[in-house]
Amino acid sequence: MKKLSVLAVAGVLAACSGESPEATKSMSEAEVAAPAVQMAALTYPQTRKGDITDTYFGTQIADPYRWLEDDRSAETEAWVKSQNKVTFDYLDQIPYRHTLKQRLEALWNYEKVGSPFKEGDYTYFYRNDGLQNQYVVWRKKGDGEAEVFLDPNTFSEDGTTSLSTLKFSKDGSIAAYSVSEGGSDWRKIYIINAETKEVLEQPLVDVKFSGISWKGNEGFYYSSYDKPEGSELSAKTDQHKLYYHKLGQAQSEDALVFGGTEAQKRRYVSGTVTEDDHYLMISGATSTSGNDLFIVDLTKADASLVPVVTDFDSDTYVIDNQGSKLFLVTDRGAPNKKIVTVDAANPTPENWQDFIAETEHVLTASTGGGYFFAEYMVDALSKVYQYDYNGKQVREIALPGPGSVSSPDGKREDKTLYYTFTNYKTPSTIFAFDVEEGVSSVYRESGAKFDPAGYESKQVFYTSKDGTKVPMLITYKKGLKLDGKNPTILYGYGGFNISLTPSFSIPNAVWLELGGVYAVPNLRGGGEYGKRWHDAGTKLQKQNVFDDFIAAGEYLVEQGYTSSNYLAIRGGSNGGLLVGAVMTQRPDLAKVALPAVGVMDMLRYHTFTAGAGWAYDYGTAEQSREMFEYLKGYSPVHNVKAGVNYPATLVTTADHDDRVVPAHSFKFAAELQSKQSGAAPTLIRIETNAGHGAGTPVSKSIEQYADIFGFTLYNMGVAELPQS
Repeated sequence: MKKLSVLAVAGVLAACSGESPEATKSMSEAEVAAPAVQMAALTYPQTRKGDITDTYFGTQIADPYRWLEDDRSAETEAWVKSQNKVTFDYLDQIPYRHTLKQRLEALWNYEKVGSPFKEGDYTYFYRNDGLQNQYVVWRKKGDGEAEVFLDPNTFSEDGTTSLSTLKFSKDGSIAAYSVSEGGSDWRKIYIINAETKEVLEQPLVDVKFSGISWKGNEGFYYSSYDKPEGSELSAKTDQHKLYYHKLGQAQSEDALVFGGTEAQKRRYVSGTVTEDDHYLMISGATSTSGNDLFIVDLTKADASLVPVVTDFDSDTYVIDNQGSKLFLVTDRGAPNKKIVTVDAANPTPENWQDFIAETEHVLTASTGGGYFFAEYMVDALSKVYQYDYNGKQVREIALPGPGSVSSPDGKREDKTLYYTFTNYKTPSTIFAFDVEEGVSSVYRESGAKFDPAGYESKQVFYTSKDGTKVPMLITYKKGLKLDGKNPTILYGYGGFNISLTPSFSIPNAVWLELGGVYAVPNLRGGGEYGKRWHDAGTKLQKQNVFDDFIAAGEYLVEQGYTSSNYLAIRGGSNGGLLVGAVMTQRPDLAKVALPAVGVMDMLRYHTFTAGAGWAYDYGTAEQSREMFEYLKGYSPVHNVKAGVNYPATLVTTADHDDRVVPAHSFKFAAELQSKQSGAAPTLIRIETNAGHGAGTPVSKSIEQYADIFGFTLYNMGVAELPQS
């Protein structure tokens, strides 16, 4: 069992041949001058300014583009269409945009197969034959022929309906799976006979931010909000509830297990059943950091909630149990996390005993095969140790080199577990691990047509504004000239305790193959060095994150990897906020800015969907004058100034993003277009029938990256693409 935080993306490129000798040069050596095609002067759509004003602590703040928050209005729809026309007319003129798309398709087009997992009589695995929009779930019985179990590519004609979660009943006879339509966080749950694939009942609807956790074969727990008034894609949702669905009964009869009262009001609630069906663990949270925790003994009729943690001062969850002995992962009194044990009869913190003590490195834990696996981040790189149920360290698992692993994970009876290893230049390889012998063997190598031997990934430590040392991984072709002319993407996030560990990406491999540099600093606000590192980039210390990112860009310039004319800054979601804040604070730092699905209006972010839960990291404009002034001081929407030459900017968002609503990006783009002093373009690319990122069809991902890379290189003055 392993607690997972979802958020990620991936992707890779094939070499082209038969070109002229000139085309074999890297981007820094290829002709760099005025672009081969001169764009016509951009005329942006007129964006109406309203007269809405808000007052915070006596200070009036104008919000002229408030009307763009209405995602259901005809005026907003027309604005989106007009902006996309300008953007795509511009992108259509980039001479190598189609070539980039072909390169992305060529490298993306290889078979990808996930780790196998056993349910009932079948072994299941995810597979994509190359360019399928969504991964397909396959299965086989024993040595029999593999067959398709679920094909999400058939869920919708355009591939925009994706499979989110797939969970099986205890004996594997029944499957419940959730789907997302158009990238929305709202889900439907379907229930089928796993043997015949027959749909057993009407789907559950209006499910959001939910797992599926079975109790035996009779039913499962799931979470959702009441459908909000107004737009389901932007209206506030802040009362999460846990339900139990018994097979065969109508959803309207599902039992409310937790939430729904003022005493139990939580923004995020989850329920998970232990592998032995003994306990239900209920976690509640009011923000993205900290939770309370309760257990229910499922072996007793009408058992009541037993509190484990009753405050929100720690992140604590049950990872496993042996009878009434609970194993909990917690950062309570242990900023880098530890595992403790306690008896379920008296589970509160004063009774906890250390099982795997806190170390100087951040712990991520998993279980499988009768063992615990402790993965530690050492400067954002993985080390994994195996422990028995007495807390004795069995061994360190030998890894292929510096990089990231998905910790071994499986059921108690599994004797072979699987994990993946990857880094920025190494495609993911799946390893099979024998839990008794401690031996790893290659289960499946990546089929990506990319040779890591030609590339280098180097970790450096640079100094931020306040003297803090920050690690950064820089990846590039071997033999790179440090002449300041290498097109470079500086990617960052810096928030929500999320750690950026090295992983292979198809789009990034395309960038590297073309001679580009890809740099990722581990900014404060992330989880790479535990809770202290996270807290150092929150609320009134959020500027540390921006300073860390700026210092990373300055380091790349000082060391000759690039220069401001060849630097692009990129980030998504909280990373979109990062780019928006940095480009408004230091418009001279980079030539190109690429903010994706960003949180751009820091005075109103908490009024949309589940945004109020982000207050642990950001604070809110209403909580104090000091917090209001601080947020106003870096909020991207409120810090675009007239008369400034901003970088060439391509804002990207999606019309079904109900996590960071697209109004953030709409308002930011409108401000930039009205105030940009220089000639650099300010465009917004709004993907239709898509969301925050998860489940995006491969075809849309390829098109988007071709546009991002094309826009970036064109505005750096690259006239033609090199070939290798």
